[in-house]
Amino acid sequence: MSENSKIEWTDHTFNPWEGCQKVGPGCDHCYAEARNARFAGGTAINWGPDAPRRRTSASNWAKPRAWNDQAGVFMAKHGRRQRVFCASLADVFDNAVDPAWRADLFALIQATPALDWLLLTKRIGNVHSLLPEHITGGELPNNVWLGATITSQAEADRDIPKLLSVPARVRFLSMEPLLGPVDLERPRPGPDLDQGGGSKICQPWLIQSGIDWVIVGGESGPGARPMHPDWARSLRDQCAAAGVPYLFKQWGEWLPGENEPHPEVKELNGSPRRVAHHQDGRWGITSTKVTGHNYVTWDEEGVMRPGKVDFCWPVRAWAERVGKKAAGRLLDGRTWDEFPAP
Repeated sequence: MSENSKIEWTDHTFNPWEGCQKVGPGCDHCYAEARNARFAGGTAINWGPDAPRRRTSASNWAKPRAWNDQAGVFMAKHGRRQRVFCASLADVFDNAVDPAWRADLFALIQATPALDWLLLTKRIGNVHSLLPEHITGGELPNNVWLGATITSQAEADRDIPKLLSVPARVRFLSMEPLLGPVDLERPRPGPDLDQGGGSKICQPWLIQSGIDWVIVGGESGPGARPMHPDWARSLRDQCAAAGVPYLFKQWGEWLPGENEPHPEVKELNGSPRRVAHHQDGRWGITSTKVTGHNYVTWDEEGVMRPGKVDFCWPVRAWAERVGKKAAGRLLDGRTWDEFPAP
């Protein structure tokens, strides 16, 4: 799906600089921070509020122009425009970044009109104030897709209205890592209710709101938190009802029990490790030699139960830590690779 990137929803990744700082629960196990530490001898020298950001090389900055020059070849091969994810090792709207670097980036975006630039930020509230002066009227260039990272209902409540306030040709949500159930269709109170008035003005977030695309994925890497399969399924169904493209990126480290190739019996060192029975949408499990490091269940109320277990009781869902590659990206037996229309 990608030319120069392993990320399922883009063709290229471009990092104008490297470095960032944690701003929420979704950042707890940041792969970019871990990478920065790995290449800097064990300490993430470009991470934190006082850490310097590192601008990448001139040769790296030249790559988007080369991709732009090959737009005709790419279009002939794939029948669409190229997508560029910027920035996977940073945040375009990080307050600590030199404003001149951001101005250079937007000049590059405007100089490569054949590329669609996907600007994904965890700081959607900074967009209006940090746009370079030459971006007139606060409206992003036509080849920019603006995305906000949403990992929970609280972040949806806080950040989706901010995303909708920014004029952009495409607005999208990256719900990865998804850390809980999120209702994108629930109405939010209007001004009258907020100010104590008697009437309620409601605006659905997805339907007729301006969200053009939703990406969903579980967490990968050390310390990855499990994702309940119903969280991903609910968002898929919300998008389908609203006619919004949905892309399921990955389960992450944890494979849901429904995707186990042979969930009834699994052996460990010649002894049964788990016997699972599925009936009426619930699992009844007898388990031995299982710990919270590699196995979790959710009860009927959606409460996760990690830890050492040896029981037989009905649970709504369960997951085993098998690694990103083994967990895959099948949801209800298929992949979901939907994109906004050209």
